[in-house]
Amino acid sequence: MITARRSVTPQHEGINKILTLDLDHTRQLLLALFDLPIAKSGAARLASPDLSEADPGVCRADGAILYGEKKGDRLGVIVETQRAEDETKRYAWLEYIANMRARERCPACLVVICPKGKVAKWASGDIPTGHPGLVLKPLVIHEGNTPVITDARQAAENIGLAVVSVVTQSEHPRFNDITAAVQAALDTIDRETAYRYARYISLSLEGDSQEEWGRGMRTKTYPYQGVYAECLVAEGEVKGEVKGEAKSVLKVLDMRGLVVSDEVRERVMDCLDEAILDGWLQRALKVDSAEELFL
Repeated sequence: MITARRSVTPQHEGINKILTLDLDHTRQLLLALFDLPIAKSGAARLASPDLSEADPGVCRADGAILYGEKKGDRLGVIVETQRAEDETKRYAWLEYIANMRARERCPACLVVICPKGKVAKWASGDIPTGHPGLVLKPLVIHEGNTPVITDARQAAENIGLAVVSVVTQSEHPRFNDITAAVQAALDTIDRETAYRYARYISLSLEGDSQEEWGRGMRTKTYPYQGVYAECLVAEGEVKGEVKGEAKSVLKVLDMRGLVVSDEVRERVMDCLDEAILDGWLQRALKVDSAEELFL
């Protein structure tokens, strides 16, 4: 079994959430970009991304969707976000497909979102398996196959595609027009879903593009943007408490004289799950090395 390295950053998690928030929006996105046997409407549900019966922790995709209900019309879609090249994935991806196909008893495909062009080129390459005629070619979503949408009406016609395009086209010269179109289009769907898309887009972006998205959201032109602003304030208060607990974990390790590597320090400070941090705090009192926190 292949163990793929997993580094879950806020940007990584944001993109995953975009694709799994509304499965019908994702359906329209996939149909627009790829020739996949997915019905234009009908049943859709999230499937477990744990794609191993033996040890799910070492064979876990970023997301998994099952389209269709009846035998013969179902399709499993494995979703992966790739922000950097990782050669272990070229071995693990085939395992993901094989395991989902066996578990769900239906065809399965792999869709990889790559915000960076260089990584998209790498991910799009053929992956020989060694078996004659069996070559895996991932379906990659990237800046080259997603449109530049600057018209709000066009964005509203395919919300899933428009939202993903904000991420893949984040370095485009007309990025401010892209954000304006999508922020207007989000006002055409229910407020809760619009807020969540807006939040996940913000998480997915970095640097200047993230700041540009935030500027548009702060105008509060649309009702859902007010919800967004209120939730950010509340979330900031919660994050402050969580960050305090993360610092407590590191302080205990330091006080016990344990060596804390930059990697361990970063992982602890990036964690926003209070339950996980509480467990780490308890373990910090007992472990013989900082790395044992995560065992």
